[in-house]
Amino acid sequence: MFSDESLATSSSRQHIELVLRVARSYYLENKTQAQIARDIGYSRPTVSRLLKESRDSGMVHISIGHELERIRELEQKLERKFGLKHVRVATVNDGESSGQVVPRYAAALFCELCKPDSLVTVSNGRAVAATVHEMPICEWPKSNVAQMIGALSPDNPMIDSPDICRMLASRLGGTFTALPVPMILSNAKIANSMRKEPQIATVLALGGGADIAIVGVGAATEDRLGHIFDEYVDPATARTLHQRGVVGHICGHLIDAEGNLVHSDLYERTISIDFGRLKKIPMVIGVAWGAAKVNAIHACLVGHLISALVTDQKTAEALLA
Repeated sequence: MFSDESLATSSSRQHIELVLRVARSYYLENKTQAQIARDIGYSRPTVSRLLKESRDSGMVHISIGHELERIRELEQKLERKFGLKHVRVATVNDGESSGQVVPRYAAALFCELCKPDSLVTVSNGRAVAATVHEMPICEWPKSNVAQMIGALSPDNPMIDSPDICRMLASRLGGTFTALPVPMILSNAKIANSMRKEPQIATVLALGGGADIAIVGVGAATEDRLGHIFDEYVDPATARTLHQRGVVGHICGHLIDAEGNLVHSDLYERTISIDFGRLKKIPMVIGVAWGAAKVNAIHACLVGHLISALVTDQKTAEALLA
């Protein structure tokens, strides 16, 4: 079950969206109250009350104006431009940071889309960990969380995939299937052998067959691939990969500006779900924000590597620029 605060937030947004829909239909589309009542499945008196609320609350002047309306326009533009199933753009108020607000929106979207018997998979990184921290406590014993990517080095300061998966399974009230292997192995031969191990192959197959996934998006610079690669990739290798067109990474896979996989020795050594399988997961929620990540997020969008995006307003505007 969801917390009272989570339900209240979801209910409040749904009500505002209903008021905005009624106001748009009446004032901008010139529909009658009877037509609107049929469209939304409510009575005419309810439509009349919602129209009054839209005026009294200041949503309607000569035109419709509300912060959520402007945000929704951004969301719809992103959905149309990149063919996304869902977009949530977080409004970050004074005194807050995107790192605090965006994960709350991502957790709310996940709760809207996830079912009590879903097979879930998640990647690693700060954004994913923060999203899981915002999840409400549920009672979904039939849910399962499968690890999609191997564990990071013990010296890596990032919150690791096994910890994130275990915490999510605990919050959902379901089970957790671990992937007991490092994210990157010393050479491709060992990595290939590990992938064939029955336990490893089974977990990777589970992750690739998930109903819903939560993933972060990492940015690559000229001399660094990102936090999760710090223990494995030196600046010289990062520069070589940058010259080959790498702009970011998702689920441990390096990608170019078009969202294509960039093959490398690093790819052969990485234990993660198959890159092609990522595109076949019905719902992949990408959680990412910030100017440094715009190119990497854009690559994931044009490459159709994610089907839902949760970000902040500045990042959304940059993606549309």
